[in-house]
Amino acid sequence: MKTLNNISGLRAELNNARRQGKTIAFVPTMGNLHAGHIKLVHRAKLEADIVVVSIFVNPLQFGANEDLDNYPRTLADDQEKLIEAGANLLFTPSAQDIYPEGMEPHAKLSVPIITNTLCGAARPGHFDGVTTVVNKLFNIVQPEVAIFGQKDFQQLAVIRKMVRDFCIPIHIIGEETARDADKLALSSRNGYLSEAERATAPAIYRAIAAIQTAIGSGERDYKALTDEAKRFLVDAGCVIDYVEVRDATTLMEPNSDSCELVILAAAKLGTTRLIDNLTVTL
Repeated sequence: MKTLNNISGLRAELNNARRQGKTIAFVPTMGNLHAGHIKLVHRAKLEADIVVVSIFVNPLQFGANEDLDNYPRTLADDQEKLIEAGANLLFTPSAQDIYPEGMEPHAKLSVPIITNTLCGAARPGHFDGVTTVVNKLFNIVQPEVAIFGQKDFQQLAVIRKMVRDFCIPIHIIGEETARDADKLALSSRNGYLSEAERATAPAIYRAIAAIQTAIGSGERDYKALTDEAKRFLVDAGCVIDYVEVRDATTLMEPNSDSCELVILAAAKLGTTRLIDNLTVTL
């Protein structure tokens, strides 16, 4: 695996691969890699000849009171994991490479409506930062396919809409959420949890799984289901951001045309904000 930290070097490698007729899959990350990220790399290897992984902690998607400075940077460990997983190229740009004139004057890409709800309501400007950097990385790498985890379901939906709206010729694949044995969704933020908080965290999965089971059994009073889930999470010690049942494509309230739903939850344990989701087909 080659590690490249500048755009021109990465493009030279990829142009050489293209001249050989090779296809390219892309896995964008912010590093501090865990088994969920490696699952994305394995899926990428099935989809293309060359797997490019990026590690870039994007300052544009962090709010003023969020944990940019404390976000774990574990490059050496990440490199070892990616080599073992079989990645071909690792791209590790600096903020200066991505935002050469700084973030304030840099052009922003915004996807409306779908970003104003759920995590977007709690984190204003977050998804503008995500779409701006992902679009820029797409233009740098120019892959045939890009792989994202379904744990960040709203992010995946936003990126899919961005790709559709701007006619970007990249196939977006959402890979199923990787989980620990107790069903907690794998996340870099899990490392912030205390021992007691880690023991409580699987309650988020249990709450949304109960809703999934009820909907699968024919229940359609979504408000009653989410209210019950919120009570369960509060009793478990969580501070709730949201628990919602939404249309899996639009992320709006379900209607008579909704064929697939997604149950989404976000809650804090201590200072750590966790998210999870499950889908259900009607």
